[in-house]
Amino acid sequence: MVAMVLPRRLARFNRVVTNRVTGPLAGRLPGFGVIIHRGRRSGRAYRTPINIFRTSDGYVAALTYGVTDWARNVLAAGGCELETRGRRVPLTRPRLVHDPTRRHMPPLVRQLVGVIGVTDFLYLDTVPDADHVH
Repeated sequence: MVAMVLPRRLARFNRVVTNRVTGPLAGRLPGFGVIIHRGRRSGRAYRTPINIFRTSDGYVAALTYGVTDWARNVLAAGGCELETRGRRVPLTRPRLVHDPTRRHMPPLVRQLVGVIGVTDFLYLDTVPDADHVH
């Protein structure tokens, strides 16, 4: 079971306030990206700014609030798109991974998420030979 490590109130505040401020920048800054996904029930398109990091075969996001709606949407759909550093990357094969070592996080991030007790991550693979929109 994935534990929620930061309070839901903070998640709501981030969704309403912080995401509106960081959203336009998140797709261009290192360590950030915008997950483009569809609602499981509504089918509505969403854009969620997150911290996300490159792995050898894709990307990993620390689930600092546990498995939230955006993560459930991505898991249900079997993938999403990621806007990062000014380009769009299709991602597939989402999976939840419990990793107390936080091995795929950059060293500083590993320490920060360790302080708040994050041990659950969403891993996504890049789509082989996909045409990436720049």
